[in-house]
Amino acid sequence: MAEKNQETGIPQEQPAEPLNQHCGENSASQVCLFGGNTGPKAMWPEVVGLTAEEAEKKIKEDMPMARFQVVPLDSVVTMDYNPRRVRLFVDSSSKVAKPPRIG
Repeated sequence: MAEKNQETGIPQEQPAEPLNQHCGENSASQVCLFGGNTGPKAMWPEVVGLTAEEAEKKIKEDMPMARFQVVPLDSVVTMDYNPRRVRLFVDSSSKVAKPPRIG
């Protein structure tokens, strides 16, 4: 329950617990999308600007079982979640245009 500020009497929210505690007991074996560096990587901003082939090689170092989809930047894609899928959104010169992530 929110506590009231002693000066103003306005309710204040209590700080939430850290997000990295929401990854479960075995966070090292789970994909931890929020919080610290406790789980496998879920996003690769460092591959933006690389070719799709170069990006695949780098991502495979972190996630050997990844299945890749190379997709033009403004394409419509399904919203289903697949923990082994990494979509590489590429521009007209076949360079990765936005950070790939699991899903």
